Amino acid sequence: MLYYLFQYLDKIDFPGAGVFQYISFRAALAIIVSLLISMVFGKKIIALLHRKQVGETIRDLGLAGEKQKQGTPTMGGLIIISAILIPTLLFAKLHNIYIVLMIVSTLWLGAIGFLDDYIKVFKKDKKGLAGKFKVLGQIGLGIIVGFTVYFHPDIKTKVEITEALVSKVDAEKVTVIVESDSSKHFMLDKKLPNTTIPFVKDNEFNYSSIMAMLGEGMRNYTWIIYMMAVIIIVTAVSNGANITDGIDGLATGTSAIIGATLGVFAYVSGNLFVANYLNIMYIPYSGELVIFIAAFVGACVGFLWYNSYPAQVFMGDTGSLALGGIIAVFAIVVRKELLIPVLCGIFLIENLSVMIQVSYFKYTKKKFGEGKRIFLMSPLHHHYQKKGMHESKIVSRFWIIGIMLAVLTVATLKLR
Repeated sequence: MLYYLFQYLDKIDFPGAGVFQYISFRAALAIIVSLLISMVFGKKIIALLHRKQVGETIRDLGLAGEKQKQGTPTMGGLIIISAILIPTLLFAKLHNIYIVLMIVSTLWLGAIGFLDDYIKVFKKDKKGLAGKFKVLGQIGLGIIVGFTVYFHPDIKTKVEITEALVSKVDAEKVTVIVESDSSKHFMLDKKLPNTTIPFVKDNEFNYSSIMAMLGEGMRNYTWIIYMMAVIIIVTAVSNGANITDGIDGLATGTSAIIGATLGVFAYVSGNLFVANYLNIMYIPYSGELVIFIAAFVGACVGFLWYNSYPAQVFMGDTGSLALGGIIAVFAIVVRKELLIPVLCGIFLIENLSVMIQVSYFKYTKKKFGEGKRIFLMSPLHHHYQKKGMHESKIVSRFWIIGIMLAVLTVATLKLR
């Protein structure tokens, strides 16, 4: 909202108002305000949760230190969501379709997680919201995101073409960008959903090519496979963050690392000249996402003030589902969804550890009459707890791995 105020002040030549036009300046403000909200107002929210006796019920899993966590306030995801949305509303262009999509995604999965926590805490039902309803909510968001990215007129990518090719394509799809008197860029709009294949030269991939394998007439149904891909990504990453949120600070810190990396991709993809220099697809208007992801990172880091070991508050499903969903949707809109297995490697391995453990247990029980386990306990972070490793050390080492994966992900901009 402040963006529009300063835009007006700039028009009437108010001194200094023009600085608000810079994404970098507004992103800096967003991260500062999100840190202040999560750290200052977070304390008040934790106190409120204490008064309302919104405490975590700990299952006896035989893990060291779990009894001390009994009664720790949960639903701290409200702090994270507030610290994301308030700076975004203050500093971002609210008419930007990408910003609208991220706000909807945050509220949507935050509401599902809140309902789950509410049932656990106030209805005293340890199971919370039935899994099928969570999945239905994730599918619903996937449909909204997929439909918007596929059909909204403002969501498209641009590629540079030579002046000689301009006369051979639809003139309405060509944008001329003048860099200087002697330099022009002829940009061709590409509306069909495309993405980036990591580690591959000329790495643009279009979903319609999958349907074309079934026949040229199937290209008209590309939206179906795109919707399915988006639904799977949103569901998988959201659940991955939810599973990772098992020990103090693990999901929060990992999400902050992932968010900072996605911010780099949003900035370079939304800047024509940087995108051309790196030879990556240019995504008009996506630079505005830097403000949102700056608030996201600030919210996560600020929440760590209270969520690091020993945690004074847990984010609950209110936070974990929202964090995973935000990461998934953000990666989709900046066309980096195929990098998720690398960037979100911590979430992936946590998810896989549960799937492997359950599948192996069922297989051995069916074959030998007695279920066997590969890990001492799943998800993977609990395996290391069972081995006697302190949870602070587990979290630190997982963060280090997350940073390594983030660096590798950024390296794909040139490593191909």
